[in-house]
Amino acid sequence: MNYSDQQVAKVAEKLKAELASAEDKRSILRSNDLKALYAQISSMPEDQRAKYGEEVNGLRAELEALVNSAQDEQEKPAPIDLTAPFDVNQSVTNGPKFLAAQQGSKHPIMVELDKILDIYARMGFSAIESRQIDDDYHMFESLNFPKGHPARDDYDTFVTTEGLIAPAHTSTMQNRILKANKDSLDQGKPIAYVVPGRCFRNEDVDARHDHTFYQIEGVYVDKNINTGNLVAVLQTFFTDYYGKKMDVKIQPFYFPFTEPSFEFAISCPFCKDGETCHVCSSSRWIELLGCGMIHPNVLKEAGIDPSVYTGFAWGGGIERLVMIKYGIEDIRYFESGKLEFLRQF
Repeated sequence: MNYSDQQVAKVAEKLKAELASAEDKRSILRSNDLKALYAQISSMPEDQRAKYGEEVNGLRAELEALVNSAQDEQEKPAPIDLTAPFDVNQSVTNGPKFLAAQQGSKHPIMVELDKILDIYARMGFSAIESRQIDDDYHMFESLNFPKGHPARDDYDTFVTTEGLIAPAHTSTMQNRILKANKDSLDQGKPIAYVVPGRCFRNEDVDARHDHTFYQIEGVYVDKNINTGNLVAVLQTFFTDYYGKKMDVKIQPFYFPFTEPSFEFAISCPFCKDGETCHVCSSSRWIELLGCGMIHPNVLKEAGIDPSVYTGFAWGGGIERLVMIKYGIEDIRYFESGKLEFLRQF
């Protein structure tokens, strides 16, 4: 038995002992000791790496089986003694566990959304929720997508028989926000909003794409606003959200509602010098959202003079932020109702 074998065996003994007294049995699977074993795989000699990885995976599988068994035992209903005398107004205290109310928990998307909105609130942004059904004008025309414009094809979404649209992006709220707050610009107050909401697209579903997902939009308009302000706001947000200083880069892209338009990427928070990174495929960058300076036509449509005021907007998926933060490999877990996944949060 080499040193790594001894280490796996030692962690196994420790975690099995902790499992017996743990209130949250699944917390054992998130143990730092188990994470440390996985972290060592990349630094193992190549001829030992496969065998060591099998041992660590085997330990996790064994712990998962023990956790499931312990939870099943914990949730097994206590037997009822039907022969025991009790009054009609008396409660049965040893009845099945399902008769008692069980405390639930917030969905991980909602937990992270609270954190996201808190960061933007501290930066001076108000929040307004997006809609789950809208019309063609707010989905396309108000955002500089004329009828028949080929860019509409990139937002293939669901339409009702009445012609209403399941929004493919939270940008459907942008025209409403600009119109409702344009008078504040004359009072020297900027328009600063973030818009979280559910979006829908006719996607081929896979580990990175789903037909239903959450997005967050940002809008900022004032005098003398430029691309540097946009980059500074997003860099500040990502540094706070991921808890470390983030390098950022932008590269040209095309959106009808911004000009110029960019794809926005951050330095990979998981990369370590000299090591292979599976999160970003060792590119050292992760693309997170689209952004740009609000197109003058969009400002005009909302009654704002683009020769006086400028602004920027951005939009990106919330699931993608959370997947990167917690190393989640499949976006479909969020909408699956899979309790094994949700209980980890």
